[in-house]
Amino acid sequence: MSHIRKSFDRRDFLRATVGTTVAIAAASVTGAVATSAAAAPSGLSIPKDRIGIQLYSIRDKVSALGFAVVLPELARIGYKEIEFAGYTQSTSILGRQITLPEIRTLLDDHGLRAVGSHVGIGNLRTNLQAELDAAQILGMPHVGTANAPSNVNTVAGYRAAADEFNVWGAAATARGLKLYQHNHAGEFAFATDQPSVRLYDVFLKNTDPRHVYLELDIYWAYVGQYRWPGFDPAAYVRNQPYRYPLFHMKDGDANAANVNGFDIVEFGAGDLPYERFIRDIGPRASHVGIWEQDTAPNTQPNPPGSLGAAERSFTALEGLLA
Repeated sequence: MSHIRKSFDRRDFLRATVGTTVAIAAASVTGAVATSAAAAPSGLSIPKDRIGIQLYSIRDKVSALGFAVVLPELARIGYKEIEFAGYTQSTSILGRQITLPEIRTLLDDHGLRAVGSHVGIGNLRTNLQAELDAAQILGMPHVGTANAPSNVNTVAGYRAAADEFNVWGAAATARGLKLYQHNHAGEFAFATDQPSVRLYDVFLKNTDPRHVYLELDIYWAYVGQYRWPGFDPAAYVRNQPYRYPLFHMKDGDANAANVNGFDIVEFGAGDLPYERFIRDIGPRASHVGIWEQDTAPNTQPNPPGSLGAAERSFTALEGLLA
């Protein structure tokens, strides 16, 4: 599993996870796997008691202070769901790496739920069962990756990737878990060999909805719309709501000088159309809204006042979902 370091961007993080292993504590996992707390929808597609945080957003604090400090602070702020970006912290805190059962105890003690984890796609290829073991120890219902399905941006490349995900997803289903893929903007580009075909559509069409789920990063979907127009991010969820158990909710401020069309900002400080998005997806399924701010460390401090941003963004998210 990846190590949370003090200064690296998301692409470095994902590269670092490929081919590494998860340090699983020698403990048996008994009982049923925890399942999602989402029930039949009751009006809100993103219930305000399901607001989560992707720990990559506060990776500096996890590294420097450790889970025993960070998790209770997140609970105090009001977060309920935790999405992991690695299970490690500075070894100077305990003199050794924290174990997964110890992290689970911290979650339980502070009323937090592990909702998912981003792992390198290489780990899914070479170490899948250990990743599923980790998910069960932590009681999380989902395990996923933020890697693109394939680096081969052709129709055949994405079909082959879908075949892989179907195998991994079936293995996750057999363990009572849901496998998911988290998008960036590039998945919404067009295939290099068929310029009228969107890569994301190939992946969606060829993955088995019984076994492969999606975590829609709303910010990156709107970046994809800006760079490769012709689709509505909300329509994907509206058409297949139960395939999208998780959302990444980061905000963007329009900036024509940015090739992506937006700068990443704290939630509530930007102008992405979140109210319209929530209205347009409809209330047919319940989704976990996970705040993330993956500001690149080479453009701002790493991350910029991360716990303060986490608290302000939680307040803005709570207001949006009121």
